[in-house]
Formats: sequence, structure tokens, C-alpha cells
Amino acid sequence: MLWGINRVLAELESRERPVRVALIGVGEMGTDILAQTAQMQGVKVKVAADITAEKAIQGALSAGYPPSRIRVINRPTELDELIAGGCQDLLIAEAADLCFSLENVDVYVEATGKPEASAKYALLALRKRKPYVTLSVECDIAVGQILYWYARQKNVVYSLAAGDEPAALQELYDFASGLGFRIIAVGKGKNNPLDRFATPETCQEEAVKRDVNPYRLCEFIDGTKTMVEMAVVANATGLVPDVRGMHGPRANLADLLKVFRLKEQGGILEHEGVVDFVIGDVAPAVFLVFTTSNPRLVRALKLRSMGDGPTYLLVRPYHLCSIEVPLSAVVAAIYNKPTMAAFAGYVADVMAVAKRTLLPGMSLGPIGGFDYFGLIDKAENVKGENALPVALAENVRVINKVERGDIIRLSDVEPPANSVLWRLRELQEKWLAGLVSADSLLNMLDTLSI
Repeated sequence: MLWGINRVLAELESRERPVRVALIGVGEMGTDILAQTAQMQGVKVKVAADITAEKAIQGALSAGYPPSRIRVINRPTELDELIAGGCQDLLIAEAADLCFSLENVDVYVEATGKPEASAKYALLALRKRKPYVTLSVECDIAVGQILYWYARQKNVVYSLAAGDEPAALQELYDFASGLGFRIIAVGKGKNNPLDRFATPETCQEEAVKRDVNPYRLCEFIDGTKTMVEMAVVANATGLVPDVRGMHGPRANLADLLKVFRLKEQGGILEHEGVVDFVIGDVAPAVFLVFTTSNPRLVRALKLRSMGDGPTYLLVRPYHLCSIEVPLSAVVAAIYNKPTMAAFAGYVADVMAVAKRTLLPGMSLGPIGGFDYFGLIDKAENVKGENALPVALAENVRVINKVERGDIIRLSDVEPPANSVLWRLRELQEKWLAGLVSADSLLNMLDTLSI
């Protein structure tokens, strides 16, 4: 995140020209974004949309908006006119698609939680040459590289949002690599027990205690969310999983420098430059282990209480999830820069593994459901095993029996009809294989049916 953003926001507020946000998705995360922007200077959600206007209204009320300041509009021209006229009410679009014909918004923030929707709305926003900030890490590991490329052709931003562990790790990585340190490992703390075969049913009791959706809790407990988040980090930084699924040791903050070193040095790593996670007291922190061989810097780091070396630890002790998202919207709109994207290319992916025996005719449910969990690996290995990427698994139809614990292959399933996400993935693979020229790809993305 750029330094001095608070002063930029204060200046925008003094000029009565805040960054105008269109928010797509007003669930748990979107509601937080509404609540946060309501108390910030220089950035305002001007229009919001969800599956229904009623759902968006409920989110707005939960965020603290009084009913008198919420207006439902069903015509994009009226939405545009009200925004241009300085309307201070929160405008609710009756359908999300209405938002993508607007001229008087500066940035789209998407918080639907659905990879298919995220892919569709990303294309609509980028075709409009408007910055697009997404919370969907699942969409990003599937098609983030092609969307990042497409945005650059349009001289606009496609970006993952600040707030979650990937962006927090990007912050640490940019700092350490910018200073020229050698990166040993980056990782996150996992704040749930790991049970690969967990289901919403086994998570139900804990979900009730925490007042969260059992599917959402399950995707954390079965490890899929951690796999996806660290794949995002890999694709942004070029760091890789050391082993399939990562090591995921039980370790506390005090142990990290001993654990994340090469095996010949007493650690767990086969290689340096990896992504990983730990189960212990680290969450909600993220961490980075680095080293330097320069004697002067070793001395300087010791003087700064960083330890005796040869490795050193950086920790960001918090990530505030959706609370931080508005800062990405501002950076995208004002500086035309992404907080995070697939800067390094297609480095890692997450394969789907069956949680139960899957039979022909079954339609797979969402991440965090009853059917599959995810395992991270290098992209070349996922592709080499013809594995079904976990981000593409929802709504596919099983055509071959898959035993519990086995990798689900692309040859075992049929994709859903008319999926934007799947068509983008197919284009991305052809492009990466050199089968599609840049000019042809640009034309295909401009005209892809949505």
C-alpha cells in the first residue's frame, strides 16, 4: 500500500471529490466494506448491488445506513444522474449488471464470493476501462493471469484486494525483496484445525457457535482456503510450494526460524523460496523468513534486535480482511496500480481431491462442501496430472467414478454450460501455450459472450 494514502484521502474529501465505488456483493464482506467506507474520508460507496435489491438493503441496514438514506433504482441512466448530481444516499441497483453501464463511478469492488460471477464482472468492468478490485482469490487462481494481462492492455487495473493474508504477504514480500534480501519462506497462520475430509455437516456445531455459514467454515477447516490463498501468493511472487499441499507444520512464532530452514540446517525445507502455512499461535499474523550473506548487514540486523542469523523473521501481526479493502479501491482509482495480481504468472494451482466417492451423474457442489478439498502444487504438476483445478470444480458433472481421496481429473468431469470462468480458463491455457496471439486474444476477450 502506498505511504501517505491518509493525506490523499483527506485532500479528496476537502475537494468534495471522493473515489466513487460501485460495490458488487453485499454479503458478509460487502457489508463490512459499506460500514468502513461510511466512516472514511475520500472514498464512498455510491451504488451497491446483490442478487436481489432486498439482500443489498439488508446489508446496508446492517452496516448502519438509516432507511431514509437508501434508495432502490432500476435504471442505469438514473443511477448515473444521481451520482453525477452528488446524491448522498446509498443507491441500490436492482440488478448488478446495471452497474456496468455507469460512467460516474471510479472503481468496482466485487465481493460476491462466487468465482463465476467474479470472472463475468471482471470482464464487464475491464471492457468499460474501469478499475476492478476483487475479493475472489478463487477466481484469481483460475484466470487471474489473463485478467491481469487484459487489464494492462486496457491501461486499467485488475487487482486483488488488501486485507486478507495474500495481500498482507505481498506487502512483506515487496518490502524484503525490494531491499534485496533473499527470501526463504512466506506463510500464514492457520487458525482452525486441519481436517481434509470435513463437511458442512461436521462443521455445523462450530459454525453455529461462531455465527458463520458452515460451508464457509468448512473451506477453512478442510484447508482449501489456505491452499488457494497461498497459490495466489505464489502467482504474485514466484515463490512455490515446497511439497504438494505444503508442509503445514505445528509451530509457534518463536519456532519459525528453526522450522523454515533447509533440511541440512535442521529445518523442514527441501528448497528456499517457498510458500507455506503453520498451525499454532501465528494466526492472524503472516510471516516472512529472509537471509543475507553480507557481513555488514548481518551486524546491522543484530544491532536492530533481529537476531544472530543466518535467517531473520518479519511478521505482520494482523490482517483486517474486508476492513482494508477500500484502500485498494483508492490505489486502483487514483494511482492506477494493483495491490496484488498474478505478477509472476502461472506458478501454482490447487487441484481438487474427492472427499467422498463421486459417481457419474453427480454435480459437484461449492468449495467447502461435501465433494472435494484442494491441494496446492506447482502449476506444471497440476497440469501434468490433468487435475481439475479446485476453482473450476463447482457445478461440473461427474462422468467417471472417483474414489475418496483420489485426484479428480479433468477427464472425470464435464464443465457447466456457458461458464465464463471455464471459457476464460480455456483461453488462458491456449495463450500460455502460444496457440493464440496477443491481438487475437484481445479481440476474443473483447467479444466473449457473457
